[in-house]
Amino acid sequence: MIKKIIFILAAAFIIEGCAKVPLSGRRQLSIIGNSEILPMSYEQYDQVKAESNLVTNTAEGQMVVNAGNRIAKAVETYLQERGYDDVTEGFAWEFHLIESDQINAWAMPGGKVAFYTGIMPIAQNETGVAVIMGHEVAHAIANHARERMSQGLVANGLVGGLQVAMGQNPSMTQQIFLQAVGYGGQVGMLKFSRDQELEADELGLTFMAIAGYDPREAPVFWQRMEAAAGGGQRPPEFLSTHPGPNRRIEQLNKMMPDALEYYNKNRR
Repeated sequence: MIKKIIFILAAAFIIEGCAKVPLSGRRQLSIIGNSEILPMSYEQYDQVKAESNLVTNTAEGQMVVNAGNRIAKAVETYLQERGYDDVTEGFAWEFHLIESDQINAWAMPGGKVAFYTGIMPIAQNETGVAVIMGHEVAHAIANHARERMSQGLVANGLVGGLQVAMGQNPSMTQQIFLQAVGYGGQVGMLKFSRDQELEADELGLTFMAIAGYDPREAPVFWQRMEAAAGGGQRPPEFLSTHPGPNRRIEQLNKMMPDALEYYNKNRR
């Protein structure tokens, strides 16, 4: 009887903790708020910067910053026009290029984005960077890491929110957080679910287009990424945690007409 009551209370808590992803409308679990997860994210991002060799005074470093700022500004305007002003509340956008051979990029909650130099030859130019940047910004806007952390807390029976979880089991809660933001001794691309990845593709294509980057370059980028994974070699980290390039290209082409409408309205 007691177990049944606990189950009912937990289920009610989870239902109460559901939210909707801005713009896509998909329902997601959200038992913690940005006021809780963003400070933890910012602290972790600062640690990454302190432990990494940041590439700033180069053309590639500036491409990452330029594409990030353009997309962030366009996205905030886009959200405000649609009544989603609160989505980026508390965000503190940062975009950095980190010296590493890894073919990878990632985003932490609150708009903390990083690229590795290993992915830049595949990006080739600022529009290629914008393809990746739109996808990563979409993960932040859609609160995918917060969703994953909520799922992790619930899966481990920690359903009282972040502060309660820290009091009950601080070490487990910290580990869940690190996994949710994509950090586990070494920063790497967070293994989002298939639904989250496809959602980030769709939103990311729109975001790069409203920032004035040609969305038709997105499938071309993924063709280059597929070529980089060819020859039977180990696939780049960016691919190992994402759907295959062919499937991604097919989906991007289906979404292209709508993205081109945004691009034609906002092209520079």
